[in-house]
Amino acid sequence: MDKVSFTRMKDGTKEDYEFLTAHEIDHTKGTAQRLMKALVELDEGLSGYQITRLGHSVQSATRAWRDGADEDWVVGALLHDIGDIYAPYNHDEYAAAILRPFVREQVAWCVEKHADFQMLYYGHHLEGCDPHKRERHRGHPYFDDCAEFCERWDQASFDPDYDDLPLDFFAPMVEEVFARKPYDSEVIRAGVREPLVRPDVATSR
Repeated sequence: MDKVSFTRMKDGTKEDYEFLTAHEIDHTKGTAQRLMKALVELDEGLSGYQITRLGHSVQSATRAWRDGADEDWVVGALLHDIGDIYAPYNHDEYAAAILRPFVREQVAWCVEKHADFQMLYYGHHLEGCDPHKRERHRGHPYFDDCAEFCERWDQASFDPDYDDLPLDFFAPMVEEVFARKPYDSEVIRAGVREPLVRPDVATSR
């Protein structure tokens, strides 16, 4: 079988849906490669900064790596703005939706909310923007983590003179993360907080 028999889903057979399930599972094995390609396409996105959106993504991940952050944090930093091209009004939610099945809950939440937290740095310059938008999340267990994510890795990563690691350096980490079993409780680790900065690890990188 290379195609299903139906033209309306309600007419599909058991064989049709078993075929589709296997086909879709096989397709998911290429997710990491598609995401790496999508990152490159960020170079065609929003301009005006001193570096491209791809450059910002790589620089954020480089800073996370050099802080000794674990793989979830590094991949989260790399992909946090991947929605800029296709979801400019909710790019944070877009990125979090991609990451959520495969990373710790803590990381997915911070990626999902980072745009609210970033307002602190520029909202006061723009009419109608609330620089304190992050305050709606005050009291959440991951509030401080998101604040640190933005301070150390996001808002600081627009420097054309920073010594970024190459995008290919991060490819094995992206491959590892997206090869995980989706929504595995041992990966999601709901309620668990891991530090963004691990000095003992950072010194060895």
